[in-house]
Amino acid sequence: MTPKQDFEAALRAKIDGKTKPLGALGRIEALAAQVARVQQSLEPRMQACRLILFAADHGIAAEGVSAYPAEVTRQMVLNFLAGGAAANVFARQAGLPVSVVDCGVAGAPLEAPRLIARRIAPGTDNFRHGPAMTASQRDAALDMGRELARAGDFDALCLGEMGIGNTSAAALLTAKITGRPVAGFIGRGTGVDAAGLARKQAVLEAAAARTAPKLAPAEALVEYGGFEIAAMAGAMLGAAEARRMVLVDGFIAGAAALVALGLEPAIRANLVFAHRSAEQGHAALLAALEAEPLLDLGLRLGEGSGALLAWPLLRAAAAMLNEMASFESAAVSGPA
Repeated sequence: MTPKQDFEAALRAKIDGKTKPLGALGRIEALAAQVARVQQSLEPRMQACRLILFAADHGIAAEGVSAYPAEVTRQMVLNFLAGGAAANVFARQAGLPVSVVDCGVAGAPLEAPRLIARRIAPGTDNFRHGPAMTASQRDAALDMGRELARAGDFDALCLGEMGIGNTSAAALLTAKITGRPVAGFIGRGTGVDAAGLARKQAVLEAAAARTAPKLAPAEALVEYGGFEIAAMAGAMLGAAEARRMVLVDGFIAGAAALVALGLEPAIRANLVFAHRSAEQGHAALLAALEAEPLLDLGLRLGEGSGALLAWPLLRAAAAMLNEMASFESAAVSGPA
């Protein structure tokens, strides 16, 4: 057998030899195998995780596509830094550090202790009328995310985002990369009412009409992306290069994953889809990726909240592989 076949056989034997009926731990067994393959170890480490929160504004917010004004992006960045957001609470419960990155918040540059300032521009341009960013801005955001995800000593990465208008960006990115109509990816985002949803649909349909029905991921980022989405895509690439797992959050992070997978399909092995968002477009995105998330809790917050809630499952999967007794070690009789 080849070394790869030897490893797979040993991994299968180790999982199946645990004191349980075959397959009795379901998705946890699959997660354990995924972690082992990424680290190429039958005793993988899954102890340290961190959350990186990328924040940026979107020019499309000027079209009234969100229930909240654009200044909420800046206000929420300060909330993250003060430790008051849901992501902070969930991270504290899990004992995880949180890094907050300004990669394009509108207005004057933010100055605050512990803020990572990697500002590319004060928000993207309004993609209703033209490209959201330049190619050089896209590349800067990708490189910045890649760099941050490679730095430090940790085993897994949760990625979060904040940016008023970013469900609109995610809808257009997903539609253009998959070549499917944008209508199937448009939801209520932060909670727009019926009139707001109709306005959002009209704006995004008009924006979609500017370009060809299907675009390459790098081109789609220029036309419709956000700096925080590009940074998340870069972070996924960087984490995979460092043999780290990535817990993919909801719709916005899913759109970033779609971009990253388009740029480097091999990173699929490193991605764990944390949850199914209540945002309409996320179910369609997951279907397009043929991805089955771990959790379905009706979340639609972003911030990496769903990824943080899924982290204990990833850690438990590795612990099962490392610590659970085998039939032989526990002197338990196996199947008859």
